[in-house]
Amino acid sequence: MSFDPRSPQPQAPAPGARSTRNRAIAIGLSAAVVAGLVAFGSFMLLDNSAADEKSDNASATHDGEHPGGHGDAKGGAVEGLKSWDAAKLGRQHVAGTVDYPMKPPVGGDHNASWMNCDGDVYEKALPDVNAVHSLEHGAVWVTYNGSAAETDVAALAERVEKTPFTLMSPYAGQEGAITLSAWGKQVTVDSADDRRVDQFLAQYVQGAQTPEPGAPCTGGLATVPQ
Repeated sequence: MSFDPRSPQPQAPAPGARSTRNRAIAIGLSAAVVAGLVAFGSFMLLDNSAADEKSDNASATHDGEHPGGHGDAKGGAVEGLKSWDAAKLGRQHVAGTVDYPMKPPVGGDHNASWMNCDGDVYEKALPDVNAVHSLEHGAVWVTYNGSAAETDVAALAERVEKTPFTLMSPYAGQEGAITLSAWGKQVTVDSADDRRVDQFLAQYVQGAQTPEPGAPCTGGLATVPQ
């Protein structure tokens, strides 16, 4: 094949055109990289969200099986719980006795002196008016009558001694064997190993029902008044 010098020869791209083409290629590549990163980020975000949702659902399921997330004994609704309107429970300091509508009382007017309730276990019955003042400070009052087994009384006493803002005493006038009372709250159980004992203590020792949060459970009466 012969070469004809008169035939038109291919021309090299002008420097300006080559620069424009290179810039367009670079921009295209950059856009593709950015689009890929955005797509990857979106995928990871969705994947993490799904994982978080799965984790939350698993946690909720666990808490449903073990109310409060701390085992079956704590948290959740206390079966058989009795509640009174806190706004209707008097809080005046009075001298003498008070005729409370429930036994043991869960609130109302009371004596100016409270019973010490820093895990105090009393062997004698307490005056209602002093124990109610302890409830006002956020204590849980554990009481029992003659129907309670000695082993249950001993187990409850051990538990109370380890729990600040609690007190314990016999109470002949109550209906159930064992009663736990807080301000405006009360539950009756038959034995110390009833799961509601732990539930009640977990929820109502210095719980949201406390009329005077931060008030002490020491510095009151350490012995039963005569």
